[in-house]
Amino acid sequence: MLSALGLDTMAEVVYRAMLADPEGGVAALAARVGATEQQVRDGLDVLSELALVRPSAGGGGLRAVSPDLGMEVLMARQQAQIAAQQQRLEASRAAAAQLISEYADLRPAGASPGVEQLIGLDRIRDRLAQLTREVRHEVMTFAPGGPQTEENIAASRPLDAELLGRGVRSRVVYLDSVRHHRPTVEYARWTASLGGQVRTAATLPTRLIIVDRSTAVIPVSSEDTAGGAVVLTGQGTLTALCALYESVWAAAHPLGEAPVRDLHGLSAQETALIRLLSEGHTDEAIGKRLGVSTRTARRIATDLMERLGARSRFEAGVRAVQHGWLPTQPG
Repeated sequence: MLSALGLDTMAEVVYRAMLADPEGGVAALAARVGATEQQVRDGLDVLSELALVRPSAGGGGLRAVSPDLGMEVLMARQQAQIAAQQQRLEASRAAAAQLISEYADLRPAGASPGVEQLIGLDRIRDRLAQLTREVRHEVMTFAPGGPQTEENIAASRPLDAELLGRGVRSRVVYLDSVRHHRPTVEYARWTASLGGQVRTAATLPTRLIIVDRSTAVIPVSSEDTAGGAVVLTGQGTLTALCALYESVWAAAHPLGEAPVRDLHGLSAQETALIRLLSEGHTDEAIGKRLGVSTRTARRIATDLMERLGARSRFEAGVRAVQHGWLPTQPG
C-alpha cells in the first residue's frame, strides 16, 4: 500500500509489525510477520535508509518512527524526487531546443523549415523589435543572467509600455538573485503596475522569448547570447518550449511574495546551489547559473557546508542526500 512512497512489501510489513510490537527484536518480528530473519533485516535496511527507524534511546535495538512523522518524511522525500525529475525534464527540453539551434549552423541556407538563424547582436535586436511590433496576444520570457543593467531597463521600458498598453499579456521569469537588486525590482514592480506578471526561479534552463505561442527565440550558445540566436516556428518545437515555460512558471514565485523555504529551511536558491555543488560545478559556474557573483556563490556554499558539517564538496553532496536535502538518484 505504501509502495508509491518507496517502501517495498517486506519493509512495510516490518514497519507495521514494529509499530504493533515496539519491543520486539528481529526474531520476534520474523515470527510475527512469517518471514525469515534475513528478510526482516533486509526490511530494516530499507526502513533505515528511509529514516523510518532509529536507534532506541535505551540502546540495543531499533524503534519505528511514529507514523505521522514517518509519513511526512516519506512525502517530503517523494516531493523532492518529483522536483528533481521535473528539473531533469526541463533540462532535457532545453537541451533539445539548444540542439535544434546548433544544428541550424550545419544546414544549408533555407534547408531548415521552421528555423531562422540570426548572427550578431544587431540582427538579434532588429528581429526582436519586429516580433514586438507583430505580437498580438502574449509574450513569455526567461531572463537568466541575474540583475538587469540600468541601460537594458531604460531601453525596455518604452517597449513594455507599448506592449502592455495594447493589452498584450506579458510574463517574465527572472532568477531569484534579482530580488536583491533594487533597480530590477523597481522595474518589475513598474511592469506589474501596467499589468505585466513577474516571477523568479532559482535557475533557468536557457534564455528564451516566446511570442504568441508560435515563434520562439533562443540563443545558439548560452555562453554567448549576443553572438547568435535562432527563431523557431516549428509546431513540435513550440509545443515543447511552451510546456517547458509553463512548468517553470508554475514552480516560480511572484516577485512580490516572500521567498518560500522548504521543510529543511532551505530557499530554492540554496537547494539549487547544493545540487550544483554535489554535481561538481565550480563556484564560477554556480554563480553564473544562479545569477550571482562568484564570491556570493562561494559564501552560500560555505554556509551550507557548515550547516551540513561537511569538510568537502563531495561530502556535502552525500550529507545533503542523507539529510533529505536532495533526493537519491534512481539506481
